[in-house]
Amino acid sequence: MLIGGIVLSLAVVFAVDVRTGAAPFQHLYYLPIVLAGLELPGFAGPLVGGVAVILYHLANPELAAARYRESDIVQIILFVAIGLVTARLAADRRRLQRLSITDDLTGLLNLRGFEDRLGTAIRTSRENASPLSILVLDVDRLKSINDTHGHRAGADSVRIVGALIGSHLPAGGFACRFGGDEFVVALPGRDHSAATGTAEALRRAVHAAAPRLAGIRFPAGTLSISVGLASQTRFDEPDTPEASDRQLGEALFRSADQSLYRAKAGGRNQVGQAAL
Repeated sequence: MLIGGIVLSLAVVFAVDVRTGAAPFQHLYYLPIVLAGLELPGFAGPLVGGVAVILYHLANPELAAARYRESDIVQIILFVAIGLVTARLAADRRRLQRLSITDDLTGLLNLRGFEDRLGTAIRTSRENASPLSILVLDVDRLKSINDTHGHRAGADSVRIVGALIGSHLPAGGFACRFGGDEFVVALPGRDHSAATGTAEALRRAVHAAAPRLAGIRFPAGTLSISVGLASQTRFDEPDTPEASDRQLGEALFRSADQSLYRAKAGGRNQVGQAAL
């Protein structure tokens, strides 16, 4: 749709340029160039700028004989420059957007980014009557690691667990560092059984890792996690969808958090479970 609009606008501006050859109308080429640069992948802005240069030459045949006026040279340079600058600004905007929802230490989502995606996942699960599971987990005995080996080792522990969470997310899953050493994982489309499998695989991967903490290699078993799990499989029709979605997210989190406390009370390095 967007590409079609850009192509159509180029064609319209070209037709006007052929008829008039007037500079004010030729400036309209900037519109599809800017639109492509802002909304399409990075190469699109310069590409459409190049197309505008070609169309500009076709609409003004005297340019084919290299009879360029100063205004023609400026116009051609601007077509390319605007494409490049717009693409760069769009790339910077996308990078800043990613940074605004990304946790610096782990590369996972931060709480803001997670909550936005969770709201969408809950609505999709409700509309499709598909299950949704939540994992809440933290690093076992992190305070002991901090006290014994220093806070850099503790930060490395959190970073390693975050990386393992990211590598074990199934398709459609997403996660955030909730705070300190606590993480939340959302698993849209995964019922209780499937989510348990994901949680167990992650728990085993963390325990099997031989981490490098504060520059020192530690043996497998140094790190472990406790995981709380809650799943939702049935959805009632809400009277106020936004409030209901928020309440469901909070209820899932509370249930998974309670399961996490049971896992820690049961000896840590295990998955506690609860189903709503």
